[in-house]
Amino acid sequence: MSSPLLFDSALIRKRLARARRTGFADFLVARAVDDLSDRLDAVLREFPHALDLGTPVPAAATWLARSGRAGAVTRLAPVAEPGSPGVSVAVGDPEALPFADRRFDLAVSLLALQHANDLPGALVQVRRALKPDGLFVGCLLGGRTLTELRQVLTQAESEIEGGVSPRVAPFAEVRDLGGLLQRAGFALPVTDVETVTVRYGDPFGLMRDLRAMGLSNALRERRGTLRRETLMRAAGLYAERFADADGRLRATFELIWLSGWVPHESQQKPLRPGSAQARLADALGTVERKEPS
Repeated sequence: MSSPLLFDSALIRKRLARARRTGFADFLVARAVDDLSDRLDAVLREFPHALDLGTPVPAAATWLARSGRAGAVTRLAPVAEPGSPGVSVAVGDPEALPFADRRFDLAVSLLALQHANDLPGALVQVRRALKPDGLFVGCLLGGRTLTELRQVLTQAESEIEGGVSPRVAPFAEVRDLGGLLQRAGFALPVTDVETVTVRYGDPFGLMRDLRAMGLSNALRERRGTLRRETLMRAAGLYAERFADADGRLRATFELIWLSGWVPHESQQKPLRPGSAQARLADALGTVERKEPS
């Protein structure tokens, strides 16, 4: 049986298109592109053909083309957009890749895959689209993202409306993503977390930014808009609980980075159990003691 769909993908694309028309808030994407640059600087190899998989705006693809880290760049854009020098653009869904197997040397995806209804399946497709020894680097929003907003909306709705509906999407946890990379067939998986704290004068500034990133509620099981009384109660709770000394309010964005390589015979492999040529006790300068049987 297939898993139930969590996100309304059509609504996500619609809201992203609106955000891009009216002025996309790109501070998180810009931060992720800077981090991507640092991470790829540590990889001493060439990438003749790279894929940008679903990044909300073309910043990652543009950087890959301009920096010279990729000989050619293909971008799978979530909504229609013009191409740019060195970048060919196709519009499509990260969960239904329209590319042949073993086409790319590098695939990157920034702040897109947190909305995948089938993240394991999407990772499998990325691995298939990469050549042997190809590299995948992804960044997605993690479970602590918007924890403050989640808490105050839950309490306010419970108090005012007598029940709670999903208002903030459940994001992936870092402890799960390394295992998902391995299940998808990636070798040498690595995950790490960066927490970004953004401060606002009031909760409505945060909500405006979420709308300007296309990140407002797109859960399939969402209910209607919040009542004004509920929204004002949530704003009051936010100011009570999450204000700094200067009165500005904190909002947490957790960025989870994951990377993995398509298996290749040249990669390092773990030694066979029992094949060690030296004892750990000798290396540590200690005496090895056997447990009594």
